[in-house]
Amino acid sequence: MQRIKFIDRMASGRIDRRTMLRQAGAFGVGLLVLPRLPQAAEVLTCLEWAGYDSPDYFKSYTAKHGGAPNFSIFSGEEDALAKVLAGFKADVMHPCNYSVNRFVNAKVAAEIDTTKLSNWKDVFPALQMASGVVMDGKVVMAPADWGNSSIAYRTDLVDPEYAKNESWSIFYDDKYAGKVCMLDNEIAITIGMMVGGEKYETAAVATGEKLAAAAKEWGTKVVKNSRFLWNDPSELQQALASGEVVAAYAWNDVYRNLKRENIPVAYAKPKEGYFTWFCGLTMLNTGKADPALAYDFIDAWLSPDTGKQLIEGSGYGHANMKSFEISDKQAITDMGITDPAEHMKQGTLLIQVSDAVQTEWNKAWGDLKALKQ
Repeated sequence: MQRIKFIDRMASGRIDRRTMLRQAGAFGVGLLVLPRLPQAAEVLTCLEWAGYDSPDYFKSYTAKHGGAPNFSIFSGEEDALAKVLAGFKADVMHPCNYSVNRFVNAKVAAEIDTTKLSNWKDVFPALQMASGVVMDGKVVMAPADWGNSSIAYRTDLVDPEYAKNESWSIFYDDKYAGKVCMLDNEIAITIGMMVGGEKYETAAVATGEKLAAAAKEWGTKVVKNSRFLWNDPSELQQALASGEVVAAYAWNDVYRNLKRENIPVAYAKPKEGYFTWFCGLTMLNTGKADPALAYDFIDAWLSPDTGKQLIEGSGYGHANMKSFEISDKQAITDMGITDPAEHMKQGTLLIQVSDAVQTEWNKAWGDLKALKQ
């Protein structure tokens, strides 16, 4: 009788596998007749920037599925791509518009069906069709967060005339050697070429002798003049707050945070132009989770409530137009933005470059950084 009851409990799933295996021998039940227990659904796995794994950014996902996804934090898109190509099973990635092509070209990005995203209709029209969102007629990224790259500078520590003629040239001016701070990125060479009169669109894709000459002329100088090449915004913020550096390549959040600390700082609109970038969510074909989970996660990120959290909490813009309607107006002002749509139009959108060009620039920048060591 006990043996029959045991088999009945196995068949109905009212016994865990560990107990089932332990008791099977006692009742003389062979392993071949043991039933398969239902497999747990795969948890969504996301490759994400540090800080963007905060539950504030995907509340509707957690509410619907009873828990958060798994996260793997990366330091940059190249790091994330290397993880995926090495076999890491991820379902969603958070690249920026200028790097999406790296994932598409590596054949690890999947097309996004925007009809499955309830918040897509409220994404800024300029972002819905922007470079990096649509490739070969397919949507490969859902834009989520955006911001600017410009110069945050201490108004009390730079030459008073600088405010009348804001320019990226401050990074290449020996007068400020050791007092400026550039991002640890090859864009430092591009910016130098722009200071020299080159248009961004042509400077960003320079190769061969032209790139080598620019790296020597502009790259060497910016590396030498920089107090340090920054990767951590908090480290940069501290350096500006203390006066260790007087000007730096910075994003909106650094400017906003310094303003809230009552540090005398300005966010430049350099005569060569400031940059606009945006990032978003890309579905990968390397993961194991149900694609429906990926759509729910992306849709959560696109919601106005997430946008409000992003704007008020981090100082970055959000792709959903409605998020600006419900966010604190002072928080928007603190970003250095009055009209979000117009602000995006005025900025120079960072562009994608081919894999071959990116590889050449990576090497050029790596060689320059070696001079700093």
